[in-house]
Amino acid sequence: FPFPYTPYLIQERFMAALYGALEAGQVGIFESPTGTGKSLSLICGALSWLRDFEEKKQQEEARLLALEGNGQEEKQQLTSDEPGRPNSKDSSGEPDWITAFVQKKEEQDMVNRLKEEQIRRKKREDRLEKIRHNVQLKYTAKRKRSEEDETKRLLQLSKEVLLEGAGADVLEQLDHNEEELILAEYESDEEKKVASGLEEDDDDLEEEHVTKIYYCSRTHSQLSQFVHEVQKSPFGKDTRLVSLGSRQNLCVNEEVRRLGALQLINDRCMEMQKNKHEKKSGEEVEGKKRRVSRTVCPFYSYEQMQFLRDEVLVEVKDIEQLVALGRETKACPYYGSRYAIPAAQLVVLPYQMLLHEATRSAAGISLKDQIVIIDEAHNLIDTITCIHSAEVTGSQLCCAHSQLLQYMERYRKRLKAKNLMYIKQILYLLERFVAMLGGNVNQNPSCQAVSQTGTVLKSINDFLFQSQIDNINLFKVQRYCEKSLISRKLFGFVERYGNPATAVKTNKENQKLAGLQTFLLTLQQGSDKKGTLQSPPVEAENDQLRTASPLMQIEGFLSALTNANEDGRVILNRQDTVGQSSLKFLLLNPAVHFAKVVKECRAVIIAGGTMQPVADFREQLLSCAGVDPARVMEFSCGHVIPPENILPLILCSGPSNQQLEFTYQTRDLPQMMDETGRILCNLCNVVPGGVVCFFPSYDYEKQVYAHWEKTGLLTRLAAKKKIFQEPKKANQVEQVLVEYAKCIKRCSQPGSQMTGALLLSVVGGKMSEGINFSDDLGRCVIMVGMPYPNIKSPELQEKMTWLDKTMPRAAGQAPSRVLIENLCMKAVNQSIGRAIRHQKDYASILLLDHRYARPAIFNKLPQWIRERTQVKPAFGSAFAELRK
Repeated sequence: FPFPYTPYLIQERFMAALYGALEAGQVGIFESPTGTGKSLSLICGALSWLRDFEEKKQQEEARLLALEGNGQEEKQQLTSDEPGRPNSKDSSGEPDWITAFVQKKEEQDMVNRLKEEQIRRKKREDRLEKIRHNVQLKYTAKRKRSEEDETKRLLQLSKEVLLEGAGADVLEQLDHNEEELILAEYESDEEKKVASGLEEDDDDLEEEHVTKIYYCSRTHSQLSQFVHEVQKSPFGKDTRLVSLGSRQNLCVNEEVRRLGALQLINDRCMEMQKNKHEKKSGEEVEGKKRRVSRTVCPFYSYEQMQFLRDEVLVEVKDIEQLVALGRETKACPYYGSRYAIPAAQLVVLPYQMLLHEATRSAAGISLKDQIVIIDEAHNLIDTITCIHSAEVTGSQLCCAHSQLLQYMERYRKRLKAKNLMYIKQILYLLERFVAMLGGNVNQNPSCQAVSQTGTVLKSINDFLFQSQIDNINLFKVQRYCEKSLISRKLFGFVERYGNPATAVKTNKENQKLAGLQTFLLTLQQGSDKKGTLQSPPVEAENDQLRTASPLMQIEGFLSALTNANEDGRVILNRQDTVGQSSLKFLLLNPAVHFAKVVKECRAVIIAGGTMQPVADFREQLLSCAGVDPARVMEFSCGHVIPPENILPLILCSGPSNQQLEFTYQTRDLPQMMDETGRILCNLCNVVPGGVVCFFPSYDYEKQVYAHWEKTGLLTRLAAKKKIFQEPKKANQVEQVLVEYAKCIKRCSQPGSQMTGALLLSVVGGKMSEGINFSDDLGRCVIMVGMPYPNIKSPELQEKMTWLDKTMPRAAGQAPSRVLIENLCMKAVNQSIGRAIRHQKDYASILLLDHRYARPAIFNKLPQWIRERTQVKPAFGSAFAELRK
């Protein structure tokens, strides 16, 4: 395997196992601890396989084309070893000459396809080669673009001059601004007989999907990191890589970017494209009344996007470089990068885009016979569940109902019958949903008290029957929302009439809609004391989306209700008021959505630093998705650190011989909190640098902190280490980490009285994933108790019931019990994996609870930690080991 430096032995093993899995078309679960160069192993292993695969494929093509060129004899030989007699039959009962004819025909078709593919490939390679070596070409393209911009500007100016002299026409134009709020005539799919053709010379783009690798990870920064690794690897120069992202990350149209919320950006973009297509069809029909000019996106230019596509394929670029290129070339990076998919060899994209079928097909991603690598996959099951779950509040439902009703009243005369029918169906659905929460859509949701509060779970069918909407075809309603862009129109409508900021501009229309405005504002933030309307507060992105366009959220919920009855549940969460109450769809069986990925792909690799316990992936995801157990392979490697660089200890009792068992019943006892404090005081005396202590929850951490404050233990701790607490707000995390690191650096100077810092964190919080406590930042990681999930949560209880019904009992244990233990140990493994980040790092890991020594729990630790773990019944011997 080509590699930028001499690989570790475990990297060589990793690459060999990966190559084998791809070649055999397996589903591989790969575990390689952080700090062992997993990204590079993935890149060099997978791209080596792809290079060899392409080579073999081209050799095979050359062989077939050579045969074709060598005349009939060899073809005859290839078709059948023994030429049949005219009336002989083959095993299927067909005469031989028919079989031979069909075979020849298939062969001929294949040869023709190969020839076409070769021509296309040659064309692409020549084009990319030209761009690589001909800088002149780039400048010509740039100059051409600036000339086009100038022409557009002059045309626009002359239009404006003409309009100024048009008088009456201008009034009509202003009135027409409202035109874009009206829904276009809607045809359902059954009525559409003719599929619309491809745009301009799209045949140039219609290239065969070359075999490629789809690499996905969780966050934007993880993807960027991966792309930089590719750039540094031996494959960095000649791999055609394309990075995909959401419009929020890739849009370069400032007017659209300013909308902030992802759903609004998506809808605005789609609308601008629609305007472009309508404009074209409008120009083609002469003699018709002059069409209104609607906003089209200046970056959505076919020619410029083709140029961007080629630039992307010539040189590996991450998202930031792609956006910069888009701005420079005045081409849309979001669509330009999609045009590059068919010819790319490596496509880097976020989880959601690959795991959500609708998003996948919208992006033009075809998984047939391709390779998928899912990195950072320890939370894969939760991720799929989250992507396909949806929640709407009572105030969103009431607000959407009110907006839609006012919209329908205003444009009733302008809307076609089909539109009115669907709008009435949506209004009815919203009405019934609010009724299920115990409310009425015509009253302010914040003032309606709910008589029976609490949480109720229903199957999808029960929910549909009880809310009396089982007679409505939700698939059709969902498709209508998607195709008609109704939520976008509604957002435009509310933007114009439902917001005091725009009241001044459109005074006349506002008088007609004063009622709507007042009502919407009481829904959104209530009136102030004098009864005058406040201007809406500046909201965070999610709140802005919630108030501005509630219908968008509701569309997600409607879509979730189209899942199969046994795969999900609807949770009715009734709070004190209708506004605070909510309907939530919970997906119970993530395998149904993963099955499509596994079925289509040639091979799927699920990789991560900590994949233990693996049983979850095998049972809940793969066997439920119908994957043959023989197709699944596992690879797990140790760490590159020497054995003496890590000391994992399970501590069964504290310095005063108090047994450590942090159950819900015992963990609040004063003696338990005192013992935990004593252990920390002892550790802080001998451990240099940073100590990170994980608690099972924010509440428990707060309770222990308050207890230590009262008993004076905190003062004793603070004499040795400065104490930091993990903040609840994500935007404060960076600041705390910077201060924590600075303090440790200061204390390492000679003459310092303190030995470093102590960071009190929470399992599953901001610090337990994705943050590196390398070197002095984490010389000791402590886990207080076992972070079992909240067993009283209705969602978890439903999941447990579902598992017990559908899964086989493993080794005499109920599947629900296994789930609870696995969730606990996944959280532990993530948190303790924060400390060792590279080959020369060292740290001690302390698990405070005697239950960690139970075989069922102990065996769920990552192997490289498990084989070095010591169980210490008494504190003395543990402390002696730690001092050493």
